[in-house]
Amino acid sequence: MRRWLLPESIEDVLPAEARGIEQSRRRVLDAMGCAGYQYVIPPLLEYLESLLTGAGRDLDLRTFKLVDQISGRTMGLRADITPQVARIDAHLLNREGVARLCYCGSVLHTLPGSLTATREPLQIGAELYGHAGIEADAEILRLAARSLAISGVRASRIDLGHVGVFRALARLGALDGETEQALFEALQAKDLPELSALSAGVPEPARSGLLALPELYGGIEVLTRAARLLPRDAEIERGLDDLRRLAGDSADLPLGFDLADLRGYHYHNGVMFAAYGDGHPGAIALGGRYDGVGRQFGRGRPATGFSMDLREIARIGAPPAPAAIILAPCGAGPGLNEAIEELRAAGEIVVVELPGHEGTWSEAGCTRRLVREDGRWQAVPMREGE
Repeated sequence: MRRWLLPESIEDVLPAEARGIEQSRRRVLDAMGCAGYQYVIPPLLEYLESLLTGAGRDLDLRTFKLVDQISGRTMGLRADITPQVARIDAHLLNREGVARLCYCGSVLHTLPGSLTATREPLQIGAELYGHAGIEADAEILRLAARSLAISGVRASRIDLGHVGVFRALARLGALDGETEQALFEALQAKDLPELSALSAGVPEPARSGLLALPELYGGIEVLTRAARLLPRDAEIERGLDDLRRLAGDSADLPLGFDLADLRGYHYHNGVMFAAYGDGHPGAIALGGRYDGVGRQFGRGRPATGFSMDLREIARIGAPPAPAAIILAPCGAGPGLNEAIEELRAAGEIVVVELPGHEGTWSEAGCTRRLVREDGRWQAVPMREGE
């Protein structure tokens, strides 16, 4: 057995990539903090019923499960931090007004989300609780776009959708649970023949509305077409109005609309969005409204938020510039320790040379050497082979 092998889709993060991930983590959390989002650290595992509360079947299938040897109860390794933060807001903080919370931590998935995805994403995100208005969705949308930009990735397109549109069509068509799930899956796969076959027995105008959803993709004109093609229904009209207002509040962002994109359907209950970057096939940030998830913890508060995987962001973003490391001599020359501390305080990376490793320091990233010239310590370029 090769003891250095890791499970499939589980991998180490090496120094250069880890440095980029950590830089993004610090910058994004600092930006969230400046916007009033307070940092929380939920546990890696919880009792399963708490971890999956209000999260739907999809999260259950993605969650690793084990038995707690102390209590004998089933526990889960978190596959998503958002439900944990909802628990913190509803059960621990118990605030009456708005709560803004942010987080960053590893999650674990039973299966990778795509052929190239890791099963251990580093999830970072922000959640806003206590405000049901579209102003909260607009704030989260902007924070998501800013977080991507801070991480070195430009959102080339942000697609908006609304769960309420599909749910209204399911209600108008009096769909049973099995048919609704099958239609949902066909829409997600953009499988038009399957969608047509499954909806054959759905009464009008719900059937025409379901068949129109895959066509409702594009710019702001999509909302005008949707109002014309979809049935007249109060829930549908509210959903389209939410999207119009959000588009008006975020006109400077690269917004698009996709009313057939229902990812998170079993979890979200309002506006949803997915951000995409140039040259990357999948979404790089996901968000939306999920009111009421905290109800099982005692309070069903309005909630909206977003998350992204910093490991994925690091792969598609610009790599960080190599660190310019200074090599200091080993020993206690006059003023050497003071010079090293002064350089480190200024943000420089200084490593102390250890004896017996001559000729190897360049592979550690050292590009300059600390030498004493004219009575003071100075960093000068290293010579080849040092």
